Amino acid sequence: MNCINFVVPMNPCACGYFPDRERCCCTEQEVSHYLGRISRPLLDRIDICTEVTGISYEELTEKQENETSAQIRKRVEYAHRMQQERYEGLPLHFNAYLNGNQTELYCPLGEKEQKLLKNAFGKLNLSARAYYKIIKTARTIADLEQEERILEQHLLEAIRYRLPGGAYWGRGV
Repeated sequence: MNCINFVVPMNPCACGYFPDRERCCCTEQEVSHYLGRISRPLLDRIDICTEVTGISYEELTEKQENETSAQIRKRVEYAHRMQQERYEGLPLHFNAYLNGNQTELYCPLGEKEQKLLKNAFGKLNLSARAYYKIIKTARTIADLEQEERILEQHLLEAIRYRLPGGAYWGRGV
């Protein structure tokens, strides 16, 4: 199975500052027209969407202890090994490749997690594709944290990765 990975940077408007109305000079009609150029079905096919907000000078220059690239690499390598072991003997190697039935089998949710996802499904008007992408993304987040089970916190983070695509597209401004 081939998988093609893309990074798709997008601005929410022509000037690039929406929803910051102090900096955005676009009219609501211009923003709606600009966002309308990207279809919801296309956005639905993107596994992870995240919004990058501006950063202040103080935040940029603040000294803080962060995880190093080497530490992140170790977590990713561990998650990679977990997934290879989980899918040993199958024609897939990563959570992203799971179909619907395989997702149900390899990414079971507890009662609390099912309730959370059911609520999100209704409130966010998610598609079946988005539903399964959230579960597979949550499984990967759990793998990165070396957790055997998908927990509520993993689902919440995965749901947040679906929101930017739906925050403005198809909802008006």
